[in-house]
Amino acid sequence: MEFRIADTFTDSLAKLRNQEQKAVKIAALDLQLDPTKPGLRFYKLDRAKDPNFWSVSANMDVRLIVHRTDTSLLLCYAGHHDDAYTWAQR
Repeated sequence: MEFRIADTFTDSLAKLRNQEQKAVKIAALDLQLDPTKPGLRFYKLDRAKDPNFWSVSANMDVRLIVHRTDTSLLLCYAGHHDDAYTWAQR
């Protein structure tokens, strides 16, 4: 599986606090090592314009927005729950 990181992900990551960044980085590493790991809690985003957008939990509040296909995983955005979902809907 191809693993990619978008500029929008790194930009959004930089806006989070240190502990939140750490949680996102751990989740991103876990995704890269084993995208089927149950603790990641993939959630399909029904309101996103692209049906391949998913949310992944970094902690109880912070989410990673990923674009997932059968052959690739693109990290797109990281942010607090509501902000991340709003970003995905645009």
